[in-house]
Amino acid sequence: MDRFLTVAVCQSGPIQRADSRSAVIARLVAMLERAAAGGAELAVFPEMALTTFFPRWELSDPTEILSFFEQEFPGPETQPLFDAAKGLGIGFAIGYCEAVADGGHLRRFNSMLLVGTDGERVGHFRKMHVPGSEEPEEGVTVHLERRYFEPGNTGFPVFTFKGVRVGMLICNDRRWPEAYRMLALNGAEVVLIGYNTPLVLTETPRLAHLRMFHNHLPMQAGAYQNTVWVAACAKAGEEEGQMLIGGSCIIAPSGEIVAQATSLGDEVIIHRADIGMNAECARAGFDFARYRRPAEYALIGTQAGRAGE
Repeated sequence: MDRFLTVAVCQSGPIQRADSRSAVIARLVAMLERAAAGGAELAVFPEMALTTFFPRWELSDPTEILSFFEQEFPGPETQPLFDAAKGLGIGFAIGYCEAVADGGHLRRFNSMLLVGTDGERVGHFRKMHVPGSEEPEEGVTVHLERRYFEPGNTGFPVFTFKGVRVGMLICNDRRWPEAYRMLALNGAEVVLIGYNTPLVLTETPRLAHLRMFHNHLPMQAGAYQNTVWVAACAKAGEEEGQMLIGGSCIIAPSGEIVAQATSLGDEVIIHRADIGMNAECARAGFDFARYRRPAEYALIGTQAGRAGE
């Protein structure tokens, strides 16, 4: 039986510090409407889709920091997005900053939520590979995610959406091959990714021309080596003086980019993903059950270690 899932990537243009939650939600709802009108069943929004990328600043006021986080999601300002999804009959995944009370202590995560066509929560993921530092470092692009977020504690869960197995990654997670492999081993058929990525890194100016290449490279490799679909969504454009790359895209299990955003603003791209292609690509060389022998690999590693003693 043929299986398809029509996926939309809802790239966001810049969100400035002064932009209200309600104004941002209105933009996201407008993109969700375009996605639904194009036949999409599932849409993905960027990392930190509700606010500006605040880790570019060294903030110390707890109240100001907490203003970028969602303590309830949906809340009064964000509920319209969930209502729109239910009314349109479309699911979505969205990146947001999550604050959660745990034993009297407030914990903060960079998170993504998967929502069903009924507007209800389906799944939840917390970013595992949190980059940057806690304090500014000389000669390094200011990127203080580790100041504001702790690494995720969800592992790499996979959820069922309309009969398709869906996993999620956030920004830096996309650069690590084990992230895709864990999702694939957990049964993922589609991987949804949100990211905010600066165009220029102070520490590697000679590699500036490779930023988009390095953006797409690990996602295409992850799709190809694990025979999964990847739908990756950026926040793009000049945000608070920092240029963010776009390049939002949909990648087939063959590693081919089949749809890509062409702007640095709010843009929706749509593709009807043939889920049957996953198995077809696996048969061409990535049949885990047939070719991977974890027990033998472990034995070889042990023997190599003893040989070097």
